[in-house]
Amino acid sequence: MGLTAIFCASTLLALLISSSTTAQSPPAPFLPPSPAPAPAPAPAPHIVNLTDLLPVAGPFSTFLNYLLQTEVIDTFQNQVNNSKQGITIFVPKDSAFAALEKSDLGNLTQNQLRTLMLYHAFPKFYSLSQFKNLSNSNPVSTFAGGQYTLNVTDTSGLIHVVSNWATSKISSSVWSTAPVAVYQIDKVLLPLAIFSTDPPLAPAPAPAPEAKKPSDLSPTQSGIASAPKSSESSTTNGSSYGTSICLFNYLVLVLSGVLMLIM
Repeated sequence: MGLTAIFCASTLLALLISSSTTAQSPPAPFLPPSPAPAPAPAPAPHIVNLTDLLPVAGPFSTFLNYLLQTEVIDTFQNQVNNSKQGITIFVPKDSAFAALEKSDLGNLTQNQLRTLMLYHAFPKFYSLSQFKNLSNSNPVSTFAGGQYTLNVTDTSGLIHVVSNWATSKISSSVWSTAPVAVYQIDKVLLPLAIFSTDPPLAPAPAPAPEAKKPSDLSPTQSGIASAPKSSESSTTNGSSYGTSICLFNYLVLVLSGVLMLIM
């Protein structure tokens, strides 16, 4: 009886302690899951500055000067900065402009010169690998619009850009990363709408005169050059002859003196 009472009292005490502890420790609050971190913003696309690119990319100072003079550089740069289509520019080397007569471009009006510069670009980006399919879409419109079109050909990777009076070869890729493609060409593109006839080329420079070889000297010159030797030889012979006469006279005098003594 005593043990039972003790057991019941112990159990009751344990229940009281447990309920007291539970009442003093409130349940932990429910926390919602933390949101995932926002993705990092995509880097801004690199914008190619054509005014900075062309001077360091090759011998394109003449073309760049015309772009600046006609303000076509602003049209091209705006296409680079603000369009999704991009741009493809064909840049003639300085030697291509030098091959033309100065009057070919010097006699153009400012509007014609501006149109000529616009004629050297497509208002869309084309990589070199796309020219094969582009050749099936000839003629291709240029920035000049309307009748100012070009034909392109791709023969086993050899790409030509054909205008009315010039067939230019793409000789190198200066820049080809969307949205800008710049290709070097070896001739200025000449449209029929501006040049009604084939513009004349500048005359080729005259070859430098060849220097004469020593063997090409005339006999007269050779004779003059050798004349001092003959004079020197004659002088030497004359001196030897005079010396011989003096010795002969001296011997004669000696013999005469000996004969006089004997007699």
